[in-house]
Amino acid sequence: MTLQFSLASAAPETVDTPCVVVGVYEGGVLSSAAARIDSAAEGAIKRQVESGDITGKGGSAHMLFAPAGIGARRVLVMGLGQQKGFDAARYQRVNADAARALGKLPIDGAVSYLTEIDVPGRDAAWRVRTAVLAADHASYRYTATFKPREKSAQPELASVAFAGGADAQPGLDQGIAIAEGVRFARELANLPPNICNPVYIASQAQAFAAASGDAVSCRVLDHEEMEKLGFGSLLAVGRGSVNKPRLIALEYKGGIEGDAPYAFVGKGVTFDSGGISLKPGAGMEEMKFDMGGAASVLGAFVAAVKMGVKTNLVCVVPAVENMPDGESYRPSDVLTSLSGLTIEVLNTDAEGRLILCDALTWTAQTYKPHTLIDAATLTGACVIALGKHATGLMSKHDDLAAELLAAGEATLDRAWRLPLWDDYQTQLESGFADVANIGGKSAGAITAGCFLSRFTEGQRWAHLDIAGTAWDEGRKGLATGRPVPLLAQWLLDRSEK
Repeated sequence: MTLQFSLASAAPETVDTPCVVVGVYEGGVLSSAAARIDSAAEGAIKRQVESGDITGKGGSAHMLFAPAGIGARRVLVMGLGQQKGFDAARYQRVNADAARALGKLPIDGAVSYLTEIDVPGRDAAWRVRTAVLAADHASYRYTATFKPREKSAQPELASVAFAGGADAQPGLDQGIAIAEGVRFARELANLPPNICNPVYIASQAQAFAAASGDAVSCRVLDHEEMEKLGFGSLLAVGRGSVNKPRLIALEYKGGIEGDAPYAFVGKGVTFDSGGISLKPGAGMEEMKFDMGGAASVLGAFVAAVKMGVKTNLVCVVPAVENMPDGESYRPSDVLTSLSGLTIEVLNTDAEGRLILCDALTWTAQTYKPHTLIDAATLTGACVIALGKHATGLMSKHDDLAAELLAAGEATLDRAWRLPLWDDYQTQLESGFADVANIGGKSAGAITAGCFLSRFTEGQRWAHLDIAGTAWDEGRKGLATGRPVPLLAQWLLDRSEK
């Protein structure tokens, strides 16, 4: 069930709701809403603090049922941790923890006053938007390929209202729109590869365009059209699969007619076996997430349309499946890319850059974008370098890198810049083609970015390696929807200029 969000202006002690959510810091310091409820309920919260039942520790949750003197039937008291040092990241976690706790209760709605808590450097709109995104993310459930369950007789959480006035309304609207984009990306990435193949991604893009009015259009190229145009690198990757490649292009005309669009390109390998350079079997099931870049740029496009950003935007997805077969491309093959540059294939498991290079070339030639950004689950090396917390960012444009880093900090969907110096380009030298598709063991994430840079000459371009951030590890790990919030914020910043 998708949560519905709204703003609430009623006082915490009088609001009529199944559950009200407030916070308490360690040491028994009550938030303003908690203090008002405590006063109306004749010290019900302080008594629990004094008894040690409510500790205020971060991540803790304590329920007070039907305290006399207030309008709510329940009070959920969330631990905020130490008041000193309370920051944006902890605020986000508290809201996610609250949503998970609410989801376990037999209630259909709640009102949260956590949005009244002061977060240094953040305004009311940010607090509400962050609370919406945290709650929506925490409440997401993947159900697409499970047997339908019988509807529970107990109520299920359907709506959450957040305390806030008119100054918080933009944050609510943006949060709802970005949450929809994140859900779109997560659902697409979580689907199994026997459902989510290149044709399926194309159908989802077409369906969104058809439902979005005249400002949005969708174009899909099949493998025969791409062959005529010269997509030699992209098509080679998909040769071994019965699921033929598609190139998907969504256009949104939200800005001034004739203005150069911003362009997103997302790697859409719907399953990556490694091809002839076959991956080890352990963990290969996670390679359905290798279209996380495609999912995230499509999610960012959805968010942009829902927010009504005042920009022109293009979203391009090269969608392929990389499988071993008698038709598969091989190590030592030399491919001719759409740009004309030839590529020596040293490893067929370095396929993402081979589909992106043609997609980036086509996007630049077709749309002449103001700025070009790609997102891709590109290298295991980036996971080694940055773990699961930060997206790898590479760009030769300092101003663009600064914009994206700032958008990541604003949304807590953070990135970290890696160098893209020409010193690394020598690792891609080939004796048989203009460039090799891998650069050896060292600096693998950077040399992958260097490879893509050869196909973006003259473009204001940045590369986001999301191999570590696109999904959670393990057999039950789900797609995260990153970097949808970062990209959505970056577009918002451009829209407001």
